[in-house]
Amino acid sequence: MLTKRIIPCLDVKNGQTVKGINFENLRYAGNPVSLAKKYSDEGADELVFLDITATNEKRKTIVELVERVAREVFIPFTVGGGISDIEDIRQILSAGADKISFNSAAVKNPDIISDCANYFGSQCIVSAIDAKKIDNEYYVFINAGKKNTGIKLIDWAKEVEQRGAGEILLTSMDYDGTQKGFDINMNNLVSKNVQIPVIASGGAGPNTEHFVEVFNKTNVDAALAASIFHFDTLPVKKLKDELLQAGIKTRKV
Repeated sequence: MLTKRIIPCLDVKNGQTVKGINFENLRYAGNPVSLAKKYSDEGADELVFLDITATNEKRKTIVELVERVAREVFIPFTVGGGISDIEDIRQILSAGADKISFNSAAVKNPDIISDCANYFGSQCIVSAIDAKKIDNEYYVFINAGKKNTGIKLIDWAKEVEQRGAGEILLTSMDYDGTQKGFDINMNNLVSKNVQIPVIASGGAGPNTEHFVEVFNKTNVDAALAASIFHFDTLPVKKLKDELLQAGIKTRKV
């Protein structure tokens, strides 16, 4: 088995890390700078930093906070939220991020994926996709999960790959924050139909078996979680040690 990645996610609102269930009922989870340093020190393979209300509130990602976080980590670092053009990306990358993540902006203007991939390189572009099952079909949602686009998940996943995205961050809205395990069916659907890496997100609980299952039963390259790391119910180091015992190697040692 190829090495897999464990990725803590920092959902940030008003400069603070928060976490909810099914994209609702957000609660405070800690200082993003302190958490970022902690995860980097504990051996996380990468980090994702999402300014989750930037799109809805019509404001840009907090560049100053990105700079502070980037100074504390020595692992790849992805930033998303309110990024809508090449100048936004230039500012985020200059602030210290390694990759940027699109969701709403890309759905509204798909050309931005190909334009930015051509300008900065596909390795910098992560297509974040929030999806929910409706009438036995997965659909893409935008604006922090508030708007159903009517676009089928698999169609959009194939399109972002064709347009030059280097990776897909796939979040199950149905499983988000529930801690009942990853959505195996959804992650299977996407990871088996695209060639670019897929990060599974949504549903991880304080149970190493959730990660073993998603790595063994789907083709995802990485698994992302938030609550279990923020509240120390399953620390990064413990998870990675137990994954190794289960025969699953992760990238950073």
